Amino acid sequence: EELLHLLLNQWHSGLPANQNYLVKTDAEAYLGEKITEAVITVPAYFNDSQRQATKDAGKIAGLEVLRIVNEPTAASLAYGLDKKKDETIAVYDLGGGTFDISILELGEGTFQVKSTNGDTHLGGDDFDQRLMDWLCDEFKRDQGIDLRQDKMALQRLKEAAEKAKCELSTVQQTEVNLPFITADASGPKHLNITLTRAKLEQLVMDLVEKSLGPCKQALADAEKTSAQIDEVILVGGQTRMPLVQEKV
Repeated sequence: EELLHLLLNQWHSGLPANQNYLVKTDAEAYLGEKITEAVITVPAYFNDSQRQATKDAGKIAGLEVLRIVNEPTAASLAYGLDKKKDETIAVYDLGGGTFDISILELGEGTFQVKSTNGDTHLGGDDFDQRLMDWLCDEFKRDQGIDLRQDKMALQRLKEAAEKAKCELSTVQQTEVNLPFITADASGPKHLNITLTRAKLEQLVMDLVEKSLGPCKQALADAEKTSAQIDEVILVGGQTRMPLVQEKV
């Protein structure tokens, strides 16, 4: 599974073909066995040429590509939904950089993608950025220093923002504590800010709501209403956020 994600990510990023081979050998080293066959997942909206290009990338890496599978179909299979009765399924996939929503129909053990929609510029990274911007503004208001001008401070801030965001999926409040984040003529400066789940939700509410438009369009394209959806599958790390689950 890790090989498939790495291979696809390498192809999307446009790296040379020999890089795909390196990914394969890395995966073999990790698994401790030779890999010769693969099933590769692709976004449901990929056209035939994109699917063929992905398959070619697998072949270049020395793999026999057994099948190209739609990502929402793979998610449904992972949840064992193919063993259930006929259903209509929505797969809401909010990852680090992109968002996809797919409506699938399950019948006689097979999946049919009825519609797909999404936003290629919406993901967890945008949530992190919102939090980083707020932390920078708070620090500047308190200390008069703009951390956006300090690359090293920004990297620490990015890591802390992502950590705090993840923590607030299970707790109501957390501390963002970054000692010696920067310095000026008066000496070192420390960042210590209390962040609540409510504040985080306020900062990213419009991003969550931005994902709902494609959901409504996907339902319309599939000629379905929300009441006709039997199962909703949440995929991607950002869907762990309670606000996302609530809105979906």
